[in-house]
Amino acid sequence: MNKEGPVPSLSPAPAKLGLGLLVALVVGSIIGSGIFGLPQNMAAGAGAGAVLIGWTVTGIGMLLLVRVYQMLALRKPDLDNGVYAYARALSGEYVGFNSAWGYWVSAWIGNVGYLVAAFGALGYFFPVFGSGNSPAAILGASAVLWVVHFLVLRGIQGAAVLNAVVTAAKLVPLLLFIVLVAMAFQLDTFRLDFWGTAQLGSVLDQVKSTMLVTVWVFIGIEGASVYSARARKREDVGRATVMGFLICLLLLMSVSLLSLGVFNQPTLAGLKNPSMAGVLENAVGTWGAVLIYIGLIVSVGGGFLAWMLLAAESLFTPAGDGVMPKWLSASNSKGVPAHALWLTNGMVQLFLVLTLFSKASYLALISLSTAMILVPYLFSAAYGLSLAWRGEGQREFRHRSDLPIAALATVYCVWLLYAAGFKYLLLSALLYAPGVVLYAWAKHQRRDRVFTTWEWAILVALLALAGVAATLLAQGKLGL
Repeated sequence: MNKEGPVPSLSPAPAKLGLGLLVALVVGSIIGSGIFGLPQNMAAGAGAGAVLIGWTVTGIGMLLLVRVYQMLALRKPDLDNGVYAYARALSGEYVGFNSAWGYWVSAWIGNVGYLVAAFGALGYFFPVFGSGNSPAAILGASAVLWVVHFLVLRGIQGAAVLNAVVTAAKLVPLLLFIVLVAMAFQLDTFRLDFWGTAQLGSVLDQVKSTMLVTVWVFIGIEGASVYSARARKREDVGRATVMGFLICLLLLMSVSLLSLGVFNQPTLAGLKNPSMAGVLENAVGTWGAVLIYIGLIVSVGGGFLAWMLLAAESLFTPAGDGVMPKWLSASNSKGVPAHALWLTNGMVQLFLVLTLFSKASYLALISLSTAMILVPYLFSAAYGLSLAWRGEGQREFRHRSDLPIAALATVYCVWLLYAAGFKYLLLSALLYAPGVVLYAWAKHQRRDRVFTTWEWAILVALLALAGVAATLLAQGKLGL
C-alpha cells in the first residue's frame, strides 16, 4: 500500500469543494510511503529504458482504470461500496466476497509493509532496528500497532489535522528531492546500460518487474470518487481525478527517472530503502537523507492509521450485507467497527512475526499486497466493460468512449496478473482460499445455499492453486 489510501473523513463544512481542492484531495489519497523506496524498487529489476516503458504502460493503464471508476460512480451511484459492490454486481456474492476479502488482505499486508518501512527508516538513526525486520524492529512495530489499535477503538478523531500534516510531510521532501536531484543529474549516468545488463534479462522481463511496484504506488485511485458528494460541480470530480492522477504520475516518474542520473542501475538497486534518502544524500549530503527519513516516518504514520480503518471497513460493509459473518458488522459505542478491527490487526501482528522468521523485505511485502488487489481491480474493470457493452446505467452519463476504455482497462488488468508472475498468483491463492470459511459461515447464518455451480468451479480452482502453493512452500521452493 503505497500510500495514504482514501483521505480520512474531513470535519463537516457547508462550503462545497472546487476543482483545486478536489485535485489536492486526490493527490493526497494516492501519494504515500511507496514513493520513498521507488528508486531502488524500480532499479532492482530494470534499466532506464525499461523503467521508461514501464511508466508509460502504467500511466496509460491506470488512467484507463481511473476512467472506469469514474464511469461506475456516475452510471451506478447506488453502488457505494467500491470494489466489493462492483464484483458482486458482476458475478454474484462469492465473487463479491472474494473482492472484499482480497482488498482487506491487501490493506493489512500493506500495513505490515508500512511498519517494516517505518522501522527501517528509524534504523538510520537507531541501528538496532536494522532494515525494519530485526527482532527489535518487530517488537517496536508490534507496540505501535496495538497502541494505535486501542486509540482507534476509543474513536480518536482529528483526521483533518492529521491529513494536513501528513500531506505537507510528503510533498515538501518530494519537491525538494526533485529539484535538488535534477541539479545533480548526469545524462551519461542515465544512458549507461540504458536497456539493462544481461543479468536483468530481456526488456519484456524488465518491464514486467516494474509492474507490481508501479501499481503499488497508485493503490488508492479507486477511492477518488468518494469526494463526489463534496464537489461544487459533479463534473469536477472526473477532471480532478485525471488531473490529480497526472500530477502523481509526474512526481513518481520524476523521482524514479532522475535517480538513474545520480546512480547507475546496479548501484541504485543495491541501495537500502528508503532509497530516496541514499540518492539525496549523494546529491547534497547527510542532511538530505535525514530529511527523507523524517518525511517517511511521518507519512507512514498517517497512512498506517488511514489504511487500518480502511481494512476494517472492507470487512464491516460486506458483513452488513450478509456476505461476511454477522459478528464483523458490530460497532462499539464510539461507532468503530471493533470486531473487524481486532481481526485486521491480529493478522498484521501474525505477519509481523512471520516477517521476523522469513526476513521478508519491504519490496516482497508490497509485491504480495499489490498482487492481492489485482483481482478486485480486474473485477471492477470487467464490470465497467459489462455495463458499457449492455448500455446500462444513468443515460446522461453514457459515452461512446466508455466501451473501448473499459475494454482496454480490462486488458491492462489481465496484463498485470501476467506480469505479477506465477509466484504471486500462487501466494495470492493461498491467502484467498481461507476466506471460504468466513463466506460459508455467513451463508449458514442466513440459511442460504452456499455456492452456485459457477461458484463451485471458482472454489475448486482456487483450492487447487492454494494446494500447489502450500506444497511448494513446504518443499522450500516458494516464499516471499
